[in-house]
Amino acid sequence: MWYGILGIIAFVLYFLYDINSVRWKNRILNCSFFLGTAMLVIATAGIILVSRGDERLIPMADFGANLMTALVLALGLAFAALLVYTLFFAIPFEATYVKNMNNCPMVYKNGVYALCRHPGVLWFVGLFVCLGMEFSSTLVVSFGTLFCLLDVAYVIFQDRWTFMKTFEDYREYKTETPFLIPTKASIKKCLKSMKG
Repeated sequence: MWYGILGIIAFVLYFLYDINSVRWKNRILNCSFFLGTAMLVIATAGIILVSRGDERLIPMADFGANLMTALVLALGLAFAALLVYTLFFAIPFEATYVKNMNNCPMVYKNGVYALCRHPGVLWFVGLFVCLGMEFSSTLVVSFGTLFCLLDVAYVIFQDRWTFMKTFEDYREYKTETPFLIPTKASIKKCLKSMKG
C-alpha cells in the first residue's frame, strides 16, 4: 500500500513540475519531474515485490507458461525502452531549444511526436498491461490501472494548460496530430519523419 501512495505522490510531483514551469519558475521545483520518475519506478518495483506471493488473477497454463512469460517480459521491456526514448531522447538536442522570432519555444513535430501528441502514454499503458499480465495480483493490476489513469489525467492537463502556455504553435499542433490514438496518416508521418 505504501508503494502505491509513493506512486500517487509521483504524479503530484509531475503536476507540480508543470505548474512550476509555467508559473513560478522555481529552480528547486525543476527537479520535480525527475524525482517523480524515480519515485514511480521505486513504487512500481515495490508493488511487484510485495505482491509476488499473492494469488494471480490470470493463472498461467502449464503448457507454454515459460514462452508466454518470455514474450510478455520482452514486450514489457520494449514498452519501457520506448517510454525512456520518448521522454528523454526522442527530441534532438538542437530541437529542444528551437524558438521562433518572438523567442517562444516551438513544438517538435517529428518522430514519435508525429504519431500522437502524447506517445509516452501509449508506452506507459503498454508497460503496465504487460506487468499486469505477468504479475497479475490484485495489487499490481489495481495500482497499474490507477497509475495509467493518472498518466492520462496528467497529459490532459498538459494538453489543455501547460503546453498551450508553453508553445506558441501548440494549437496548430493539436489540429495536425491526434491526442493519443494514432491514425493511419499520423503513423505514415511518423515513419516518414524517422526515415529522414
